[in-house]
Amino acid sequence: MIKSFLMIGQSNMAGRGFIHEVTPIYNERIQMLRNGRWQMMTEPINYDRPVSGVSLVASFSDEWCRQNQEDTIGLIPCAEGGSTLDEWAVDEVLFKHAITEAKFAMQSSELTGILWHQGESDSVNGNYKVYYKKLLLIMEAFRKELNAPDIPIIIGGLGDFLGKEGFGKSCIEYNLINQELQKFAFEQENCYFVTASDLTSNPDGIHIDAISQRKFGLRYFEAFSNKKHVLKPLANENELVNLHDARTKTKAEKIYIKSMDFALGKISYEEFLSQVMQANND
Repeated sequence: MIKSFLMIGQSNMAGRGFIHEVTPIYNERIQMLRNGRWQMMTEPINYDRPVSGVSLVASFSDEWCRQNQEDTIGLIPCAEGGSTLDEWAVDEVLFKHAITEAKFAMQSSELTGILWHQGESDSVNGNYKVYYKKLLLIMEAFRKELNAPDIPIIIGGLGDFLGKEGFGKSCIEYNLINQELQKFAFEQENCYFVTASDLTSNPDGIHIDAISQRKFGLRYFEAFSNKKHVLKPLANENELVNLHDARTKTKAEKIYIKSMDFALGKISYEEFLSQVMQANND
């Protein structure tokens, strides 16, 4: 049975890391829900915008598969760039859509966790004062609607690069939102906080860059697998990223990659056949 994870929040959960800046992750045991079917994961996973890119869930899932050799992971992408907490309220479209997608996925998978990252859009105008209460209503409703009262919820913090430059300059209260996110995770059952400390951003000053998304995903996995808060960067983050980059591809993964190269016009049909034959013989 596929172990599935619901991806919710705003753009840093959807992913805006530049795809060309990191080694792609292809893993036949990581599936994503697209057009109502489980398909082998490719990035961008959460295609909420044409600028969608690398998110934290690829490395989260790849690390899960590395440590659990028999498991298959399913990703349910429902994050929406720029969304405020009010837009995730229980009577709003984003909440309803995520519930619908999750319930559909649960017909062929075991819903195993909820991954949340949101707050940049609420880091102004004193929104932190009501953030905890609103988030509590949302998360309680998710658990109730999905009949999953004890499902773990992993909550990521906001980056220290916010409030300084680019689009992130307006996020002047991000530290106060971070305090509310951490307080929420500390006080609620089966809820764990993951720090964004030392992560870096794209030039826009608001979106976590690709290499940092890889590290963030490893932190999310650490929190989920050990059921504990991750309050500082992992000591071996760089080594783990390199380990994943160096993983040998399976035959199915190699053929999948070559199929995409051919479909995108990167190789000829003859080259495609030759490389598929080579993958079959490896």
